[in-house]
Amino acid sequence: MAQTISPPMVDTAAALDVELRDVIKAFGEDIAVQGLNLKIRQGEFFSILGPSGCGKTTTLRMIAGFETLTSGELTIQGKSMNGIPAHRRSVNTVFQSYALFNHMSVWDNVAFGLKIRKIPKSDLRQRVGEALTLVQMESFAKRYPNQLSGGQRQRVALARALVNRPAVMLLDEPLGALDLKLRKQMQVELSNLHQRLGITFIMVTHDQEEALSLSDRIAVMKDGRIEQVGSPNEIYEHPATAFVADFIGDTNLLSGQFLAAETCPLLATESGLQVSLPPTDHNDITDIDVSIRPEKIHLSTQTDAKKPANHNNCYPGEVKHILYTGPHIHCIIELATGEQLRVLQPNHMRYQPGESVYVSWAAVDCQVLVAHNPPS
Repeated sequence: MAQTISPPMVDTAAALDVELRDVIKAFGEDIAVQGLNLKIRQGEFFSILGPSGCGKTTTLRMIAGFETLTSGELTIQGKSMNGIPAHRRSVNTVFQSYALFNHMSVWDNVAFGLKIRKIPKSDLRQRVGEALTLVQMESFAKRYPNQLSGGQRQRVALARALVNRPAVMLLDEPLGALDLKLRKQMQVELSNLHQRLGITFIMVTHDQEEALSLSDRIAVMKDGRIEQVGSPNEIYEHPATAFVADFIGDTNLLSGQFLAAETCPLLATESGLQVSLPPTDHNDITDIDVSIRPEKIHLSTQTDAKKPANHNNCYPGEVKHILYTGPHIHCIIELATGEQLRVLQPNHMRYQPGESVYVSWAAVDCQVLVAHNPPS
């Protein structure tokens, strides 16, 4: 029977594995991370998501001990890590580049860290065997990295990190070097591995779909700050800012004035478009952004147009472009008022550029956004 690596002994009364409090990281005059506050729970799969240069990799490197904090405090399992070097932290990092030793076999790559720590040979053999079995690479133990596929090398990199039995696994764009099909396969394997081990995974990625599919919670970063922290559903369905709405998946953003009408609040754009909105707490504001996801919009032709009963918003438009993506088509619709909307449709739908259509959606599918940066 295959053995598995036991998770490290931790104080189960503690709720958090990693916490960052008022963390700032500066490189000279360049502030990479600004007043970061994060609480990462034991056993969760936590992703830090954002565009290049937002500070996500710097944050991961501070947790790993590869970068020092300029100010603030970082704790792992309740113990301050300020000034503690990387090799004395109960974390291990898996890099996008794998960082394997090409002159060593798979077995020796996985055993390397244990040999440095002078682990007894009997324990070393058992732990390396367990790690390779966990990632289904035990039959490749005698091969060298250049004899492996990209997915196999990534599994070896995971085994090398897991063999040290870390409390926290850090993943720095771990699947970024793989082609799309293999990346999807490794996402499933990574999720299964996390569930079997039960240890904390912290992943940095710029891939929105990857973060949504793997994570228990996501932190979205912009310009060194946290824009929003929440579950994948919260981040996608209820974005806190226009940046989050636009960065996570596709969306249609409309900007204008907030009008507190008698029947329901409205968004009034400069072009004259008026959009019915759901009840909101933002009744004291004037300028707002509204996000409508492409899959929430109903599309119909002029001849068969019939607005669904619960769709408060219905407007004529013209098909400008059709983008075929396999299972879906993306229709770019230009409204009579000049706004262009992206509409997601099943691939069996047939529309042609230049065709007159109606677009409609429910007020409840409008997410009202206020231009601000929530406190991190």
